[in-house]
Amino acid sequence: MLEDHIKPQLNIRTRSPATPELHGNTPLYKRVPSRDEDGKPLSDFMMLIPGLRNLGRVLFNDRVAGIQAVINSHREVVFVDLNVPINILWISLKPRIGLISQIAGEIQHRIPEALLIAPDHRFASKG
Repeated sequence: MLEDHIKPQLNIRTRSPATPELHGNTPLYKRVPSRDEDGKPLSDFMMLIPGLRNLGRVLFNDRVAGIQAVINSHREVVFVDLNVPINILWISLKPRIGLISQIAGEIQHRIPEALLIAPDHRFASKG
């Protein structure tokens, strides 16, 4: 069926920069899924978007629309959290080789200041 191949549109929920207090919010680790509907582990990544919380309404909405367009073009994305007070975007997805780099690159194309937060494997212990 065609409906089986259509991913529902993900809507980004943002936390207002006017209320940066985190009390009363459920911690991310309690909200983010760790497994898909088949019990397989999910992958996730974070991006820092410097200055996001300080943007005017028009520029802010433009950035959010860019993120929305990218995540809605990838069926593998299952969870998104945009934490405006700390300028962090969290994305959880079904793993596929190269997908994190692809999505991060597409977001950086739309939002050049966005930075992928990732370990530098060059300095990882070989032990």
